Amino acid sequence: MNLPEEPMMLYSFINMKLRDSYPSLDALCDDLNVPKDDIVRKLKAVGFEYNPDKNRFW
Repeated sequence: MNLPEEPMMLYSFINMKLRDSYPSLDALCDDLNVPKDDIVRKLKAVGFEYNPDKNRFW
């Protein structure tokens, strides 16, 4: 699957998917066949970090 390239769109898309469909970032990445490291790196570059307890980036 092609993820949004623009960081804020990626942030919104990933958090929506985590909220609505996936119990964890690992589950999302496995199901969509996308590298977790890429998502974490792109979102960290603009100040977001994944919180596994809340299952969202913030």
